[in-house]
Amino acid sequence: MQKKWIVNKNYHQDIVNQLSDELKIGKPLTSLLVQRGIYTYEEAKSFFRPTLKDIFDPFLMKDMDKAVFRVETAIANKEKVLIFGDYDVDGTSAVALMYSFLKQYIDQIEYYVPDRYEEGYGISQLSVEYAHQNKFTLMIVLDCGIKCHTEIALARQYGIDVIVCDHHLPDETLPIAYAILDPKRTDCPYPYKDLTGCGVGFKLVQAIAQKRNISLKDLKYYFDLLVMSIASDVVPITGENRVFAYLGLKLINKQPRQGIVSLLAHGKIYQKAHPDLPPKNTIFTKEITINDLVFCVGPRINAAGRMDTGRSSVHLLISQREQKTEELGDRVEMHNSERRELDKKTTEEAIAMVSTLPDIDQRRTIVAFNENWSKGIVGIVASRLVEHFYRPAIVLTLSNDLITGSARSVRHFNLHQALCQCQDLLEHFGGHEGAAGLSLKPENLQAFTERFETIVAQSISFDSTIPIVDIDEEIQLHDISVPFYKIMKQFAPFGPQNMNPTFMTRNVMDTGNVKIVGANHLKLSLYQPNNSSWPISAIGFGLGDMYDRIANGDPFHVCYHIDVNEWQGKSYIQLIIKDIKFEFEDFDQI
Repeated sequence: MQKKWIVNKNYHQDIVNQLSDELKIGKPLTSLLVQRGIYTYEEAKSFFRPTLKDIFDPFLMKDMDKAVFRVETAIANKEKVLIFGDYDVDGTSAVALMYSFLKQYIDQIEYYVPDRYEEGYGISQLSVEYAHQNKFTLMIVLDCGIKCHTEIALARQYGIDVIVCDHHLPDETLPIAYAILDPKRTDCPYPYKDLTGCGVGFKLVQAIAQKRNISLKDLKYYFDLLVMSIASDVVPITGENRVFAYLGLKLINKQPRQGIVSLLAHGKIYQKAHPDLPPKNTIFTKEITINDLVFCVGPRINAAGRMDTGRSSVHLLISQREQKTEELGDRVEMHNSERRELDKKTTEEAIAMVSTLPDIDQRRTIVAFNENWSKGIVGIVASRLVEHFYRPAIVLTLSNDLITGSARSVRHFNLHQALCQCQDLLEHFGGHEGAAGLSLKPENLQAFTERFETIVAQSISFDSTIPIVDIDEEIQLHDISVPFYKIMKQFAPFGPQNMNPTFMTRNVMDTGNVKIVGANHLKLSLYQPNNSSWPISAIGFGLGDMYDRIANGDPFHVCYHIDVNEWQGKSYIQLIIKDIKFEFEDFDQI
């Protein structure tokens, strides 16, 4: 698929020059800092070395004082407390965090993760009935609840107080809960708005700890759960999220909890020094990064909620027994294998279905429905359709007499706002700018499909259906060195609003050893004929179709990430190619 390259020039060169002198690093790296809004030496110091001092006072959040008072009352009165959370990574990690902390003070405490198929997303009536029948008087709801008006009203009718810890966009009217913690509330002054559901839950834990004179340092052992939620929920890795992610990754690499070790073991990126050594001597075959959590840990935790129950994930994350975590990890891995097979099959069916639509070339949206698809993997399939067709995609199936599913967007298109314009046709919906869930009656499907197409077509031109590669900086190959890479690596953890830098270099050639490896991947050794640079190893995944022109000696432009490849005990810099262009054109700039 053709891609559009956009080179970022939206920064002030005079600031780059001054900061480069202060930091004693090259201007290409300094420009990366300035692009991220870092203009001074102190801001750079805070960026490169996040600390607990960068975490805000939890009582800045609306309703935090009420929430803490209610939890402390429950502790004092020995009440029964139910921790409720969504079945995805964010929800289950939030439940594991909250349950682990409050278990120290509350004897009668349980956790509840809804069944994706029987109960659906959010607080279910079934969960409220369970709380009522089992005499729970307080529910702490994590990663959902902000739109659960009916269910919270029912809980209140039963005499159950509800504390909502959510991060999704609320309606104009809030549910009548005892306390609602959500930084996206219009009346919430909390300075950082992009916390995960687990992050909002942590702020409640932090506030309770603060009231009990417990040091923030004593809570850092929950940061591994926080970084898991941040990685998997695709939130900006800025501000507090960057602190949580930075310190959470350090914790995972130094002292991982047994559940995470079990999940990484199935991902083949850890080994034990010796089978008789205790868990603390677990060693990893590589440094664990955000990508490992996104592609190894997250899908396995999600698989439990998609194929079985999210309770398995919580149990895995809170267990401290190695044998038990291995058993649970094996079970989760089995579900993940089932999920992968189902994902592949459904994606193939969906692509085939969409490709045969007579007007697919004119449509700006994709709405794919099959009543036999699994509800558990429609979000994954929607993401696959966006990758394949690059336009907003909704994948739907039939569940409990309603059509239900997930939506994924392309850049610069707000799904949530679009669904708000369709709410009269929907039974439920909620989510973010880039991802959402929804349900509707079968008789409304055609009308919804047409209106959604109309709304998107008014906002997205055909040019917007061409995938974009954002390029941070144009450099020469001779700029790349081991010191350059070591400084760039300190920009991590990478993620939304702090992505792994993408560089561009013009007029490169292969030394003549280009070959196709694996499943249509290019293996190259690049140099610039007009610059004194040593050849640099490069790999282009899925770019084998360009072999002939490169082997023929044609020069080309290349955009890439910089990484280090380790092979047979040796390390060397390698470029991870994102795209190749042969045309010598002026690239768009922003």
